[in-house]
Parts: sequence; C-alpha cells; structure tokens
Amino acid sequence: MQQIMDFFVENDLFARHCGVELIALQSGHAKAKMEVKPFHMNGAGTVQGGAIFTLADFTFAAAVNSRGRLSMAINTSLTFLKPTLGGTLYAEAEELSISHKLGYYQINITDQEQQLVASFQGTAYRKQKPVLTDKIA
Repeated sequence: MQQIMDFFVENDLFARHCGVELIALQSGHAKAKMEVKPFHMNGAGTVQGGAIFTLADFTFAAAVNSRGRLSMAINTSLTFLKPTLGGTLYAEAEELSISHKLGYYQINITDQEQQLVASFQGTAYRKQKPVLTDKIA
C-alpha cells in the first residue's frame, strides 16, 4: 500500500501543484487534504470549484487505484453544498461498489470544522494492468 501511496504523491504533479496532500490510503479508501491558499480563490471570494474538484478527484483516484489495478475515471459528479472561504479542506473517499471492471466511490469534502462543503461521486474503469508499472498508458 505504501508503494501506491508514494506513486500518487510523486506522480500526480497537478495535485501537488494545487497543494493536495494524500494523508491516508487503504484498500478502497483514501483521505487527502488541501490548505486553502489565495490562488485557490475565485472572483466571488470563495474557493474555486476546480480546486475542490481537484481535491476530490485526486482522492477518488487514490482510492480506486489502491487495490493495485490501474483504474481511470469514466464518470464523475460534484455537488457544491456550502461556500468555502478558507482554512483546510479534507476529502475522504469510500468504496461503495467494486466489480471486475468498475468501481463506484463516494467522496465527501469537508472543511476544518467537519462541515460538508461538497459531495463527489465517481465511477472508474478498472484496467487489467497494475498501477505500479514502468510505463502507464
């Protein structure tokens, strides 16, 4: 599990650029956080939806790939429930269903006060190849 966690920390350059940090990984479950910085804010003074999506999507990717098979999103949905003005956001992914070819996950995004700010659902296609290979295509 540590190798898969290291893989995501080292290779997801966009998530790292956005300040997303993977803090826990287990089979079918992941947790990440993102400290809100000025560059995360939109013109209305709240956290930009794309920043929240990036946090949720990264957490989803870590959870679905935690079982060792390379898995790619085929459908996602994000619902914003509460505006966020700053602080730290947390995303926690839970596996709801897994089959040979598909995985379905619920990711809750909360603020530092454990208030639900967004809800993300994702379905991923599970490829036959392992996550940890020299070349991923």
